[in-house]
Amino acid sequence: MSEDKRREFEFTDANFERIRTFVSENTGIELSDKKKDMVYGRLAKRIRKGRFSSFDSFINALDSGDEEEQEFMINAITTNLTSFFRENHHFEYLKKVVIPEIVEKNKHQKNKRIRIWSAGCSTGEEAYSIAITLKESLPDFDSWDIKILATDLDANVLEHGRLGVYQQERISALPESIVRRWFRHGESENVGKVKVRPELQQMITFKRLNLLHEWPMSGPFDFMFCRNVVIYFDKDTQRELFSRYAELLAPESYLFIGHSETLFKVSTRFDSKGQTIYRKNNNG
Repeated sequence: MSEDKRREFEFTDANFERIRTFVSENTGIELSDKKKDMVYGRLAKRIRKGRFSSFDSFINALDSGDEEEQEFMINAITTNLTSFFRENHHFEYLKKVVIPEIVEKNKHQKNKRIRIWSAGCSTGEEAYSIAITLKESLPDFDSWDIKILATDLDANVLEHGRLGVYQQERISALPESIVRRWFRHGESENVGKVKVRPELQQMITFKRLNLLHEWPMSGPFDFMFCRNVVIYFDKDTQRELFSRYAELLAPESYLFIGHSETLFKVSTRFDSKGQTIYRKNNNG
């Protein structure tokens, strides 16, 4: 029995190619042939719900500009894997190196401010981890003007991050001192859930952003996290993105990328500090 006959809906190579083209043009993500089963699995439930009778009719809606289906498509295909203090060495470096440098740089400034961008923030754990690190490491925190911009392509995960509510197991690996200080435990119908404290939420603005489109913010940012995002883009797109990141980062500021990513042969505007931590240099 052929693969397509085992499936509930016909999903041809031509269908997959049309979806691959849409995803590439609208997100920059390049889907390999190995992703065909994953794409079918994530989209078949949309067909099953009854609005469309086939993948052909669903894809026709995409191509005709149906905004609801386009947003569903983008949300369905975007991978959102994250956790609090993921790749913890980045937060240790932030605490031990980056924050002290920012403090030193601003010691004579009357108005002390820090601007941070969490690009590809997913459900918000990264942005909240940054906020906690700043809260716990920055001397005289209340005298600083601090804003964290958290962006993602997926509107669903942004709303999750904005609400700041997570399942209890999401914080099971965190030190008890952090849990006690920065999370509230749910009661009655919310038992088994936690919510980040309002003072962390107030530091963060969640915004939907397609990295391939125009960016409304002007910077400069004092440091930036863009982890496990560019891995989905081809090299030319990566080069363009890192050039744009460099333009928005303050001189000698830091960029944190994912553990499987590198700027080697991609950008000369950053110097490696090891462990996927980069510092903007004066090239270009």
